[in-house]
Amino acid sequence: MIKASIHRLSQILDSVPPLLNALSEEELSLKPSVEKWSKKEILGHLIDSATNNHHRFVRGQFESNPAIAYDQNQWNKFNFYQEMDHKNIIHFWTAYNVHLLEIVKHISPDHFKRKVMIDRELLTLEELFVDYVKHLEHHLNQIIHLPPNP
Repeated sequence: MIKASIHRLSQILDSVPPLLNALSEEELSLKPSVEKWSKKEILGHLIDSATNNHHRFVRGQFESNPAIAYDQNQWNKFNFYQEMDHKNIIHFWTAYNVHLLEIVKHISPDHFKRKVMIDRELLTLEELFVDYVKHLEHHLNQIIHLPPNP
């Protein structure tokens, strides 16, 4: 599962940034309703997810069952993604995921068995990374038509 998820994240990072950069500020900023996120805010949510999973992937290797959770709506609101330039958001999302990919490539097989507490549930680093990539795919499909996983 880990190798397949690493491969998929690598594919996403090769194919998605040009697709995101082809979208206009207007397309990315359009909010379907007041309470719904724009595509730019969805991408911001993926940055917040990367930030929190970065902590999980690193701290999970040396801390005993660290509890790392976050309030996604508050993170999105107070990161002010809707007010930011879309090119900066796309660049940061790309760079952050390249960094996470490099971290995960270097995690030892034994460390993938270590656990992190998420909402009162212990999950292995392997489960967290596999879920991270699935979560990424789900939300990217809300923004663009994600190239299929061959």
